[in-house]
Amino acid sequence: MRSIWNGAISFGLVSIPIKLVNATENHSISFRQIHLADGGRIRYRKVCELDEEEVSGGEIGKAYEDADGTMIPITDEDLAQLPLPTAKTIEIVAFVPADRIDPLQMDAAYYLSANGVPAAKPYTLLREALKRSNRVAVAKYALRGRERLGMLRVVDDVIAMHGLLWPDEIRAPQDAAPDGDITVRDAELDLADALMDTLGEVDMDSLHDDYREAVEELVAAKAAGETVLPAEPEDTGDGKVIDLIAALESSVRAARNSRNVEGAGDGDGGMADVHPLKKTSSKTSGKTARTTEAEQTTKAEQTTGTAKKTTHRTPTGKTVTRSGSSTAKKSAPKSIGAKKSTSTAKKSAGSAGSRTTAKKSTTKTATKTATKKRTSSSSGGTTAKKTAPSRKRTSA
Repeated sequence: MRSIWNGAISFGLVSIPIKLVNATENHSISFRQIHLADGGRIRYRKVCELDEEEVSGGEIGKAYEDADGTMIPITDEDLAQLPLPTAKTIEIVAFVPADRIDPLQMDAAYYLSANGVPAAKPYTLLREALKRSNRVAVAKYALRGRERLGMLRVVDDVIAMHGLLWPDEIRAPQDAAPDGDITVRDAELDLADALMDTLGEVDMDSLHDDYREAVEELVAAKAAGETVLPAEPEDTGDGKVIDLIAALESSVRAARNSRNVEGAGDGDGGMADVHPLKKTSSKTSGKTARTTEAEQTTKAEQTTGTAKKTTHRTPTGKTVTRSGSSTAKKSAPKSIGAKKSTSTAKKSAGSAGSRTTAKKSTTKTATKTATKKRTSSSSGGTTAKKTAPSRKRTSA
């Protein structure tokens, strides 16, 4: 960056050579004046009003116009002889908290760069002292033929200087406030607070000049010979007086919708449609939950009932009904939870017990049947033996 002023910072008895660099730049689009008939440029020429002849830059000097219109010539030599201690020096006069500086006083901004290697150490010393004290330096300096007031502060690792207006250059805000005693209700303040909270904060780096971009697009379209369609005018309300409460409520809703759209579009870089969420009442939710539980219970009972109908015949001819716990386990929904698992375990235990009982009763039944067979066979043999002698005696 090109320096616009070279001098030194006077910090007590310490002198710090510096270069002054513009910290800001103007991006406004400038236009030329043309003759509408033929498009020729309109130029301003410096003409002497006495002889009406054009004057070159080397023939032009300075003068002060007195109250009666008299011109008092002032030369550069006259100005150079004035006792101006800040002609090439930024003289620090005080260190104050930053909130002592009225933002209305702030003017142009500059960066102060250390001029040369010897200036690096005192420059760093002043920068670190400003950082640790959390204060700013108030200084005087001369630029473009006049003495000015400035404020020095630290920006990153650089000392920046803001030009300040003199206190007597700030106009009092007379007749700027509304006339009369106006009362603001608490409800209006609450809505204003809600609107501020909804708008929230902003990344200052994301702000840009929309008007300048529109002008650039207009110039590009005209240069390409394209037809430029007029923009639709915004609805300004036609100057009608509206209800302040209604306006605040509408503003809060619009700000919230805007935030929702921006948040939804962050994922894929596009704009997403925002649909209102349907509210489900607690009664409907309860009915749905109860219906789901009833359906699950019915399914489990049906499965269990089907499993209970499964039978098995034992060797003794008795019918033993097997428990359907294993089938119920498979058919029961997983979402039934720990309680159903416990009941299933109990049913399994009961099923195992029933199978054990069935086995015992089968064994006992088989033993009794075998004993009866033996008894009947033995009794049959004895009867036959007794009947045979009687037959012999009868025949004899």
